[in-house]
Amino acid sequence: MKRNLLTVIIGAVLIVIFALLLFVFQVRQSEVAVVTTFGKPVRDLTEPGAYFKWPWPVQKVYKFDQRVQNFEDKFSENLTADNNNLLTSVYVGWKISDAQSFFPKFAGGSVPAAQRMLESMLRSAKSAVIGKHKLSEFVNVNPQDLQFDAIEGEIEQAVQAQLSTNNCGIELKFLGFKKIGLPESITQAVFARMTSDRQRLINQFTYEGEAEAQKIKSAADRQASEVVNNAVADATRIRGEGEAEAAKVLPVFQQNPELANFLLRIDALQQALNQRSTLIFDERTPPFDLFTGIPANPPIH
Repeated sequence: MKRNLLTVIIGAVLIVIFALLLFVFQVRQSEVAVVTTFGKPVRDLTEPGAYFKWPWPVQKVYKFDQRVQNFEDKFSENLTADNNNLLTSVYVGWKISDAQSFFPKFAGGSVPAAQRMLESMLRSAKSAVIGKHKLSEFVNVNPQDLQFDAIEGEIEQAVQAQLSTNNCGIELKFLGFKKIGLPESITQAVFARMTSDRQRLINQFTYEGEAEAQKIKSAADRQASEVVNNAVADATRIRGEGEAEAAKVLPVFQQNPELANFLLRIDALQQALNQRSTLIFDERTPPFDLFTGIPANPPIH
């Protein structure tokens, strides 16, 4: 009896497990699922958890990776607006945004098929956008003239517009240039242009430096001229004042020349003896000739 009961319990458990496998399925955190009824999509599930379904062939569940997929296109050649060839490679990140639209568009939700279509759209958009920009916006010695961000944004918008128009259920998450190169045929021309641009900058800086140096030199010369002119003016003024003072005493000296001569010699002698010093002089040389006739040991009264 116990043996029969155990068999019944095991059988019931197996039936429950089989029923769960037939009627219940699980969606993981990283997945998105599409449920079809007789091959037609009826609902998509983006939240993780367990869900009910009718067993096959009534309903079938298709699961897709909801994480961001990424790829890099081929290093290909395109023509710029100024008729120069440019080699570029672009990396792309995308994810399924609408599983119910994505599933019928790509033969049962084939991710490789979706990527092939994206690569085709990317080639078309990249060629169109690059054709609107000059080579100098991709390769330039001046970083301010580069337009990488704007060009990447234009390519991304063009691809996303095609995806929305075709109702692909795909959203671009990021897009950018991976590599940029120049064909060998125009590399030398680009280097020559870069050298010319560098030389132009060097000439510009040299001219500006020389102009600034000339400005500084002119200011210094002007300041020096002002100082010299002021000194000459002060000297002229002082000389005039001295001559004026001399003119005042000249009539007095003319009245008594001997007295004037004596006073001048006394003044010169006073200037010579202004500091404490020992003098060795010739008494025949003015103003020391005043000492002529003075006894060596004058009498003391």
